[in-house]
Amino acid sequence: MSTARPDWLHGLYPFKTKRFDTGRGVMSYLDEGQGDEAVVMVHGNPTWSFFYRNLVIGLRGRFRCIVPDHLGCGLSDKPQDFAYTLGEHVANLRALLDHLQLKRIHLVVHDWGGPIGLGAALQRPEQLDRVVILNTAAFADTIVPLRIRLCRAPVIGEWLVRGLNGFAGPATWMAVAKPLPADVRRGYLYPYDNWANRIATHRFVVDIPSGLGGASDRTLAEIEARLPILRERPVRILWGGKDFCFNRHYFERWQALLPGAAADYLPKAGHYLLEDEPDHCLGQIARHLGV
Repeated sequence: MSTARPDWLHGLYPFKTKRFDTGRGVMSYLDEGQGDEAVVMVHGNPTWSFFYRNLVIGLRGRFRCIVPDHLGCGLSDKPQDFAYTLGEHVANLRALLDHLQLKRIHLVVHDWGGPIGLGAALQRPEQLDRVVILNTAAFADTIVPLRIRLCRAPVIGEWLVRGLNGFAGPATWMAVAKPLPADVRRGYLYPYDNWANRIATHRFVVDIPSGLGGASDRTLAEIEARLPILRERPVRILWGGKDFCFNRHYFERWQALLPGAAADYLPKAGHYLLEDEPDHCLGQIARHLGV
């Protein structure tokens, strides 16, 4: 996708993006602020770095903020021949972090950003400091809502997601408890405007680990095996209680896994909790990071 952006988007997303060649496509990423400590924010599906725009603005005066768009997402390339598996996304993020030669990072993860971000960060645990977990999972589970199972069904799922934008589009109202302003909704959908540009939106759904021993099941098992390392790190959990996918079951699983982590269950926020409770989330994240 072209790095040129329309004026209406620049008003919401006032950042100059940078580019990193993974060898399989070019990733777009934000590199805002300065300092020895970097906050790495990892998005999920079907969002992009736009999800973290207000958090970047709130933190860049104190931290260096690194916010990538996964291949196939946001302003990154959308190669049609890329594998789009969990392991490939982890490898791309790890390569970017190594390229940036970051010595110390704090991590914020949401949705697919949980396994991708933690998968990359826990490969270098000596680099990882504070962690913020937002409505995600990085462990195997069997709960997959019907509406998501429909989007991964053979033939019809791809037609729904890539042809009708039946994942990113509905997410702009199903993933929030408060209606998004029209321009914000437009911003979320901006990168996903045609069949080719929705490839990752569909492939992420298809790649949800099935428990049948596929490549992403094995990758997820490796990530889950490293999660106890987080018990030695300061972890903050913020959770939108109106999330139909990552519901209270997942929140409680994180609490059982990380009993020492401070956790807020926000009953009036949806999956896009940074949209529904922006002030609370920014305040708690900033406090957790020591601002």
